[in-house]
Amino acid sequence: MNIAIILAAGSGTRLGSSTPKQFLEVCGKTLMEHSIAAFESNGNIDEIAVVTKEEYFPLVEEFKRRNGFRKVKRLLKGGRERYDSSLAAINAYTNDDDCLFLHDCVRACVSQEIIDDCARALQDYDAVDVGAELTDTVVAVDDSGCIADIPVRSMMRNGQTPQCFRRGVIKEAFDIALRDPGFQATDDCGVVHKYMPQVRIYVVKGSQENIKVTYKDDLERMERIIKGRQHA
Repeated sequence: MNIAIILAAGSGTRLGSSTPKQFLEVCGKTLMEHSIAAFESNGNIDEIAVVTKEEYFPLVEEFKRRNGFRKVKRLLKGGRERYDSSLAAINAYTNDDDCLFLHDCVRACVSQEIIDDCARALQDYDAVDVGAELTDTVVAVDDSGCIADIPVRSMMRNGQTPQCFRRGVIKEAFDIALRDPGFQATDDCGVVHKYMPQVRIYVVKGSQENIKVTYKDDLERMERIIKGRQHA
């Protein structure tokens, strides 16, 4: 199966709001509802699991009822760190051939094209990332703040989600990582890249619209994106 994992256990402190980001509303629906809807409507997705705090389970059930989300089959308790939430989803399933689409809930404008491209890439690769082309030059600096390197921009990408894996691959990568006393939290592709370097991670083309809500200005931009799609 292709299983979308909506990661929604964060608190969103950088936004400066008492409401967790995933429950902020844009165009009449919460970011969580928009994100679930994107995978609900995609023909490549068989099932959806939402990872969030247990106290929010009743609210997610209300979203299911209100929107008629039929693919949402599991509500999973998230952890303190992002990787704890990823692990909750990885451990909730047992079929190593299942494909998990791990998606940041607050990237509520993920397109059908991106989801489709990820599903196609998983036919040939066991790990798939999403990356948007850069519009600015990237500079690497040293400890003194001086330029140490200027990577070729055409080879750089801004990482996005979903990040997608055969369940067996991401499970093995985390098993190895958690035995490393120096393991530090990173994104899920970073875990595979570091601890299973033999696994090639394919990067599908992302979008400048696949933004992650971090600051208040991001909500305004997301509203413009959603309204633009509604009137397209």
